Amino acid sequence: LIAETFLSMCRDQSLFAHIAVTLAETLVSFFFVVILGVGTAILLWCSPRTSQVMEPYLVVLNSLPKSALAPLLIVWLGANERTIVVSGMSVAIFGSVINLYSGFCQADPDKLKLIETLGGHKKEKLTKIVLPASVPLIISVMKVNIGLCLVGVIIGEFLSAKAGLGYLITYASQTFEMTKLMSALIILCLLSWILYQGVTILEKRL
Repeated sequence: LIAETFLSMCRDQSLFAHIAVTLAETLVSFFFVVILGVGTAILLWCSPRTSQVMEPYLVVLNSLPKSALAPLLIVWLGANERTIVVSGMSVAIFGSVINLYSGFCQADPDKLKLIETLGGHKKEKLTKIVLPASVPLIISVMKVNIGLCLVGVIIGEFLSAKAGLGYLITYASQTFEMTKLMSALIILCLLSWILYQGVTILEKRL
């Protein structure tokens, strides 16, 4: 029955539309998480005083259940795609910053001292030592974040979407169409695996 439902949704192309919406929202949120995560971690590493102020807030926000934030985001931003993207970002961004900043702080102190002895400044330390040594960490964090962004997007679609796999799951559960619900869940699992493998391919190339 699940296979029949899946084929029926493929024939009328409704499934592909939902997949495209969820995939686009996930990739956009993932892009912003990577850029903001690395950028914020660099800022914290460059400014110890800023890191002392921000770190407790990041820990608290990372511990906060993100599903509790979703209704608040709807009030602030409205029921639209932007809210879903921000919901996807909220699940991954805080943990990403904490992990990357911790990794940056673990750079080889002897190499940093050598740069300083040779007259280098923070820019040289960052570009010559910290960032090159942190590439494996950044890729590892990306592999985790791609799945977290998908989770956040689905949470947002549960509440404020008109299309997407999260919307399809909610609609199917409300109308008791269990075969459609199971089809959507299976597709969601496959999409998560494909996204993870995409980051793994990037890791091998780098």
